[in-house]
Amino acid sequence: MGSSIAPSTPAEGGSKFNEKLLNGLRQFYDEQKLIDVTFKVSNPTVLIPAHRLILSAASIYFENLFSSNQVGTPLIEISDIDSDTFERLITFCYTGKTMITHDNAAKMLKAANILQLDDAAVDCVNFIFENITELSLGRVYVLERETQCERLRQKIREYEIQHFMEVKGSAEFLNFDYEKLKEIVESEDLNVTSEKDVFFAIKIWYEHDTVGRERHLPDLIGCLRLSQFDTNFILTNIQPLAGCESLALKTIVWVSQPLARTMVTLKFTEPRESLRTNLEEMTCLAVEISGGHTTSCLLRYNKTENKWMKYEDLDTQGVSQFGVILNDDNLIFTGGQRNEETNEVRSWNLRTKTWKQLPAMTHSRMNHSAALLDGKMYAIGGFNGRTSLASVEVFSSTGGWREVRNMNTPRLNAAVVTLNGNIFIMGGWNEVQSINSVERYDPTTDNWTYCANMNGSCIFPGAAVHKGFIYVVGVKGAERYDPQRDVWTKISLPTNSENPGCISLNNQLWAIGGWGYQQTDRSYVYDDESDRWMEKARLPNPGAYSCFIVPEAFL
Repeated sequence: MGSSIAPSTPAEGGSKFNEKLLNGLRQFYDEQKLIDVTFKVSNPTVLIPAHRLILSAASIYFENLFSSNQVGTPLIEISDIDSDTFERLITFCYTGKTMITHDNAAKMLKAANILQLDDAAVDCVNFIFENITELSLGRVYVLERETQCERLRQKIREYEIQHFMEVKGSAEFLNFDYEKLKEIVESEDLNVTSEKDVFFAIKIWYEHDTVGRERHLPDLIGCLRLSQFDTNFILTNIQPLAGCESLALKTIVWVSQPLARTMVTLKFTEPRESLRTNLEEMTCLAVEISGGHTTSCLLRYNKTENKWMKYEDLDTQGVSQFGVILNDDNLIFTGGQRNEETNEVRSWNLRTKTWKQLPAMTHSRMNHSAALLDGKMYAIGGFNGRTSLASVEVFSSTGGWREVRNMNTPRLNAAVVTLNGNIFIMGGWNEVQSINSVERYDPTTDNWTYCANMNGSCIFPGAAVHKGFIYVVGVKGAERYDPQRDVWTKISLPTNSENPGCISLNNQLWAIGGWGYQQTDRSYVYDDESDRWMEKARLPNPGAYSCFIVPEAFL
């Protein structure tokens, strides 16, 4: 027989043989048969038996270790990995299964790197990003610096590009080095709502250390899709920046003089691929939440015709004052009132146009706020028929509904948005009066923190995140919140504003319908440079709406 095993056509039943072989190896490990090496591992001290051949096949680390140990020392000491982690990874060599938890994920990744168990390291990295809310982005950055794990670095970069709006609001973002930020800014897939989001992120980063970063500023600004800015924005925001005067002038020529473009060189002249997709394929749906009819009107905006059209009459079974969110291609309806408050939860699929009953909430509530953050649904505050609520519950597909930390202030009919990995809730009613307080929920700490109060109180206002700011629009006033400075600024109010539904679509802030003193069928778009609202197409059905951005493909 030769010295190697040549590949051949698998015998019939080969998969059963492989399974039998693997089961036999696991049994040898469990029963400690034919053991030829034992590891002495500390913290706490444990003896872990194994088979050299199996470990060598699983990792080049063990192959090199045993090859250098020709005399076959039966006891090998391991000092840089704790015993629990080491034993889990030895078990992985036999089973191919990693036993990862929130508490040991970091230790498992560090040890898998040391032992060169690449598949185990991949499992650890995937687990970390599947549970990024619990583990926190800050801890992941620290872990990457400690391990220098290339797979982790790649996943972080993918996360930064996909969740840029969250990342740019983190403390870690301010400490990005120039090369890292440039790589992100250059990405065609950067997930932003407009090119201005990227500009303001660069500006925040630069202002954190103007002296040390001034020499990099022109290069970063040059990585923007400058052709997407209008002349006024360029003159107001880019030309005054140190070293960017020439770049601003070239961009103005490109934007204002199409025939002269052959004489102008810009690094990028087309929109990002991510924004081209968003602009061409996204539209707005508006779900009627007022009334108390057996159905709720679902409207769809037709951009080509600049027209709102009735898309469907949803059978909400007479429930009103419910909370509604969009999760992938499902509209999720939580709670509400049908004669009395309910804790029912139902979903309606945009593709199949079918209803599905979901697990009920812990508490019945109406006029509550509903939000989606990191794939989890939140029901916040509201009214239970007796009193206003401070309670908050969250639903995940794996754990069902569970209660989390109460708000500091009970409230109903409040506005809610998500931004930078947090939930912001604003205004509302406390059974005595309308309120202007604002709270921020951080799911990583399960804490509600007060933010700066709004200038005016409001009940049932519309709210949306737009260009990194939070906008709140009510009957009596409209305001913009800067989360970096914790400051509210008054802005103009749409004509005849009636607590509209708000949404950011195609780099424009919309205010749609409303119900305050009366129901309205008007919709508006806000121009933040002139602080003016421009009336757009009217709705076929007046009322209060919750609004969502969806891919055209869903419809």
